[in-house]
Amino acid sequence: MRLESRRLWHLVAACTFALFACIAAPAQAQRLYDEFVLAVANDRAGEVKALLARGMDPDTVDKRGDPVLLVAARAGYRDTAKALLDAGAKANQRNAYGDSAIMVAALNGHLELVQMLRERGAAVDGPGWTPLIYAATGGHDDVVAYLLQHGASIDAVSPNGTTALMMAVREAHPTTVELLVSHGADVNHRNESGATALAWAERNGDRDLVERLRRAGARR
Repeated sequence: MRLESRRLWHLVAACTFALFACIAAPAQAQRLYDEFVLAVANDRAGEVKALLARGMDPDTVDKRGDPVLLVAARAGYRDTAKALLDAGAKANQRNAYGDSAIMVAALNGHLELVQMLRERGAAVDGPGWTPLIYAATGGHDDVVAYLLQHGASIDAVSPNGTTALMMAVREAHPTTVELLVSHGADVNHRNESGATALAWAERNGDRDLVERLRRAGARR
């Protein structure tokens, strides 16, 4: 009986240990996930590197559905983005809205990050909204110029047919408009609603932009 009792005790202990291990593993994984996402969001590059060394996936997606590389790029966190890329993060990974890291970096005018991402394989063109359209929307001339120098299509269209020039006009960025026009942007392109850059400039009451577009050959 004592032998049987001892065997039973060992069996119960083993089952209890296995049960606690099963409970602890997901809790540990969740804790590491939370630490990793928080470290990226707060630009703690050293902590990010340490967690990557412990096995965290550089393509982790946060609770909003954004890849952590996109989170770092949007905020302009160069060191954190570099740590993720060095660990193998996919430069062209997109979120549910179709945005990639280079797109949000361009939208926010983070030229160094745009350069880094392109050098690591991020596409400067693609279906849907593009880094160039985003850069023009934000009026970031240095980013616009860089993207044009590296093969971005100047007349690429968004899903609703809008171009970088049209977005620069809509957001009233005259120097960006000048830059795009000087590089040969189509001033008479129409979006899916039939609107043109000139029509938007007139609607905004921006006489200077209206005159500049007309000089470039724009018409209603």
